[in-house]
Amino acid sequence: MDKIKKLDLESKDLVADRMQRLRQLMPEVFEESGIDFDKLRLLLGDEVDEGDERYAFTWPGKADAIRLSQASTTATLRPAVGKSRGRDGKDGSFDSDNIYIEGDNLEALKLLQRAYHGKVKMIYIDPPYNTGGDFIYKDTFGDSVEDYKRQCGMTGQSNPKTDGRFHANWCSMMFPRIKLGRELLSDSGIMVVSIDENERTNLQLLLNEVFGESNFAGEIIWKNSSKNDQAYISIQHEYLLVYVKDKDANSGEWTELKGGLDEIYAAFDSFHRQYGDDWKAIHKAALDWYKQFPPSSPVYQSKHYSWMDERGVYFPADISGPNDGQYVYDVIHPRTGKVCKMPSSGWRYPQSEMERRISEGLVHFGDDETTVPNNKTYLRNTERQSLTSMLYKDGRVASKKLQRMFGTKVFSNPKDDDVLTNLMKAFGVGGDDIVMDFFSGSASTGEAVERLNSSLNSMVRWILVQLPENLEDNLRTAKGSSKKITKNAIDYLKKHAKSAELTQLAEERLRLAGLEIAKEIEEANQQPTLSEEAMQLPDIGFRVFELDESGIAEPQNGQLLVDRRKDGRSDLDIIFEVMLKWGYELTYPIEKAEFAGYGCYSVAAGDLVCCMEPGLTVDALEAIAAEQPRRVFIMDSVFGHDDSLKLDALAIFKHAEEKTQQKIELRTV
Repeated sequence: MDKIKKLDLESKDLVADRMQRLRQLMPEVFEESGIDFDKLRLLLGDEVDEGDERYAFTWPGKADAIRLSQASTTATLRPAVGKSRGRDGKDGSFDSDNIYIEGDNLEALKLLQRAYHGKVKMIYIDPPYNTGGDFIYKDTFGDSVEDYKRQCGMTGQSNPKTDGRFHANWCSMMFPRIKLGRELLSDSGIMVVSIDENERTNLQLLLNEVFGESNFAGEIIWKNSSKNDQAYISIQHEYLLVYVKDKDANSGEWTELKGGLDEIYAAFDSFHRQYGDDWKAIHKAALDWYKQFPPSSPVYQSKHYSWMDERGVYFPADISGPNDGQYVYDVIHPRTGKVCKMPSSGWRYPQSEMERRISEGLVHFGDDETTVPNNKTYLRNTERQSLTSMLYKDGRVASKKLQRMFGTKVFSNPKDDDVLTNLMKAFGVGGDDIVMDFFSGSASTGEAVERLNSSLNSMVRWILVQLPENLEDNLRTAKGSSKKITKNAIDYLKKHAKSAELTQLAEERLRLAGLEIAKEIEEANQQPTLSEEAMQLPDIGFRVFELDESGIAEPQNGQLLVDRRKDGRSDLDIIFEVMLKWGYELTYPIEKAEFAGYGCYSVAAGDLVCCMEPGLTVDALEAIAAEQPRRVFIMDSVFGHDDSLKLDALAIFKHAEEKTQQKIELRTV
């Protein structure tokens, strides 16, 4: 008797996927017993390194780390509707396109492979810096969910520098996560990793290993501190390492707004009110004003913009010709009436163009004809610049912002959401792109995306993953200011009737940030201008999912299970597990549907139909088939012991396939 196929409950097998791609490229290297490596070497020709010695990055435990990145999982993500917030800011609603996952990021990354493989535009992570006091995941090949639960109770423990594998432990933790993260990136996708001096070198070697050295896009030095109390050299910066998945798909045309623009424009507005159209007086005031800024200030970098006219702030730029003697003619000084000094290579423009620019006030003249005129380059036309390798922003800004938001300091060293938003803009993140952070901590990445959407009117989605660290455990081992901050966080959560977990604190930050964004938009829309449309509220909600073991029980020792649904698992629990294992995004709509009087669920506008309860009839099966879904899932308990109904299901969907020439995948568990 034909049987309905069982749904594969394991996450995507990345090794099998690569083998399939290799089989398509080089089918001749596959033999009955496996790959013929001699033939593969022959086909690769000169690209094979046959030497006994080669450059390589390795550490104790690397082989296990590679195997961990390849191992599949049978875990699942369960929806936590009560913790979630709707896209409009309403708690308990489950319609947001943003996803917050509570659980081990290694398991989460594996579970997301089928649904989000190749779909993520940008990944930003701020992993443990391995300073000797950080918790480092100790992954095993055992039961992944039990391993995760065990680690939740160990977050107060650190990776001490006295450990003989101090750096190796960190590399083993990072490698599989970076590897799986890269799999989720689109071809033009970008990964940005924050780090300090403790593991910066190892991090780049890891990223080179995973992405390939040729896909290194650059490094941003973030001066975020002014401390000067360290021995030898006081470290006042961190690093942002940037890699692209494929430089052939990402040309790297990344630009950013120059820093300090608001301050510069405000200063010149003040000078204009004070001196009117006395441009020389404004110039002198601007020169004096710029002197207050240190060379590290972004304002100082624009100090050459020291002139102003009716059009705005500008600097006198070179007007000499690129080709020696190409354009040679006399230019008359507008006040002295004499011929101006000409650049040694001649003018940049033909005479007619130069005359037009002079008539329109686009040429800057000196006091008399002895000075070479200049081109007026206006700041408003040059506000953007190539993304630079230096970033100056005090790291305390983000801490103070969250302290104001919570009323007390509850996070240690949170990342600056404004910095992340600006990076996203520079990288061209927009539309309905996905941004991911699987070491999400204080959830700065989530707020950064929402502020990006607010400013661009885009619909970028975020996925955050965070281990639900027990703050009570962290408090027992915390030292110095961290102890006080952790105590503040616990007290805040208790006051708001929430458990003392980092994920609860981060979710609260997202709620408070969403309310701030909504208030800012409301206030802005109360002062509309003729040239601007009303601002739209972005999606300020999130769906919470919790990592857990599969909701489908496995028969033990040959036992017969009619109902494989585990106790306490709802229809939604099972449906989301089916979606993950079949590759549906977690934000696709799930709706109740009825076919010939039988109630079931429609996923992704009818692409998938899930039958969860007894009462299924032949008429209902025919009605489902008539809607031509691509996939149908029926719990085995729905059939009970009725083998004839199983045969009817197989026959009905096979007939529908023959009639429509459209494949219908039928699965059960």
